[in-house]
Amino acid sequence: MPAVPSHLPELLAATSRGGPGVLLKWVIVIVIVGVVFLAWFLLRGYKDKD
Repeated sequence: MPAVPSHLPELLAATSRGGPGVLLKWVIVIVIVGVVFLAWFLLRGYKDKD
């Protein structure tokens, strides 16, 4: 069985806390989805209707 480094529990505790990084990721994802939806909504009006 490999030995666990002594700093591993501290790293795991730091990553489980979250923080502004998680919120920033969600904001970026929501903005990207919103931009795609807005582009689809605006560009669908330019289709050729026969």
